Amino acid sequence: MTDDPLAHWRDQIDEIDGQMVALLAKRFKITTDVGRWKAQNAVAPVDPDRERRQVERLHALASETGLSADFLERFLRIIIDEVVSHHRAIRDEDFEAPSPL
Repeated sequence: MTDDPLAHWRDQIDEIDGQMVALLAKRFKITTDVGRWKAQNAVAPVDPDRERRQVERLHALASETGLSADFLERFLRIIIDEVVSHHRAIRDEDFEAPSPL
């Protein structure tokens, strides 16, 4: 470990960024499996009720952690749009992102 606090914090941030990327990769692997299952079982690629529940859950998490609920919604919207894009690609459909949550 270095005596430079800025370098130490940056190392921690880089480690966390790596963990977030690994978690996102894991999440997208699972959602790809979900997309294949949905396509095989004629289930719509978008589930507005699920999205609403996720937003509600994130608001609760934001409150618990002190993070901005608005930020978490924007972050979730990016993830959801990417997941839906993958699901539509599995079905060979076009996708335009909806307006923000």
